[in-house]
Amino acid sequence: MIIMKKILILGSTGSIGTSALELIRNNREEYQVVAISGNRNIELLKKQIEEFKPLAIYVGAEEEAIKIKNEYSFIEDIYFGENGLAELAKNSDYDIILTAVSGAIGIDATVEAIKREKRIALANKETMVSAGTYINRLLKEYPKAEIIPVDSEHSALFQSLQGFKKENVKKLIITASGGTFRGKNLEVLENVTVEEALKHPNWSMGKKITIDSSTLVNKGLEVIEAHELFNVPYDDIEVVVHPQSIIHSMVEYVDGSIIAQMGVPSMKTPILYAFSYPKKEFNASIDFLDLIKTKTLTFEEADRKVFKGIDLAYRAGRTGETMPTVFNAANEVAVELFMKKKIKFLDIYRIIEEAMDNHNLISLDTDEALSIIKEVDKETRRKVREQWER
Repeated sequence: MIIMKKILILGSTGSIGTSALELIRNNREEYQVVAISGNRNIELLKKQIEEFKPLAIYVGAEEEAIKIKNEYSFIEDIYFGENGLAELAKNSDYDIILTAVSGAIGIDATVEAIKREKRIALANKETMVSAGTYINRLLKEYPKAEIIPVDSEHSALFQSLQGFKKENVKKLIITASGGTFRGKNLEVLENVTVEEALKHPNWSMGKKITIDSSTLVNKGLEVIEAHELFNVPYDDIEVVVHPQSIIHSMVEYVDGSIIAQMGVPSMKTPILYAFSYPKKEFNASIDFLDLIKTKTLTFEEADRKVFKGIDLAYRAGRTGETMPTVFNAANEVAVELFMKKKIKFLDIYRIIEEAMDNHNLISLDTDEALSIIKEVDKETRRKVREQWER
């Protein structure tokens, strides 16, 4: 007998959310969408409501929430505002929550899901970057809760680690496409446009993560997340540029062997694995890799002198405490300002470095850790906007 899994999707109108819904659309016998959240793309959200008929939803603005509630009588609960995502995760009836919202906004919902000892399909890397120390402490308190990573790189590491003990691992190797500006120098990057930065060569992603990929800050965030997810020292986490985006990451073991996870550049495979783990499951919407057509796999060093996001992340991670929160918050605001064309591309690095240089570390070895993280996040954003928003 098939036991249907109830799915809650945070960020259902984004690229990961829509991919998840496509997977579910092709396997309605195993999955039921019970709750979704959207914010800006209300028209798409309404189409999803009409198709999947969730019992609970979140929408950012109260006015929109009231309209939707009046329009769809089958919706039992509707949430909005600052605490709405957390309330959705706290009160809805689900087995798996996919956190596919961008930014630190996903932390509270993840916390609520852990306290309910649910499976978190984690596509929100900022949760582990900003609050990884606290999240890991919470997971020990609620041992039936589990985080299955959805980022393609961390899903690849997770899959490549299956069946082996941590003491057998020599290092984690995180692959990077190199982003939009791979091979460019600082002189070229000084004047690149938002439109140019959004033209990723391999992946179709949201705007924020595409900009992060172009600065390689995304790889830095992934390094910190990998450290928090897998408890591997920073000295044993390496970033390698792999322009084809076929190998999504690798694990090198103490016997010299390297196990890699390969596939087409698509988020559907890691989403499906997070839903079906520990099983592997077929889905009609998955594309398969043709090795003959692939032909060439190449690797190169990341240019860390030009793309400073990686080293800034290593610095933040090794410093620990509240520094990763500052790194993440400063980057989020910097990307927002760049997309609004209020700063230049290379100013993103300047903003992050300045925020880190001026931050006074606060210990997270306290019951108030989450409150401290939220306050540091808020204060970092305020300071960056105060200085750079024109």
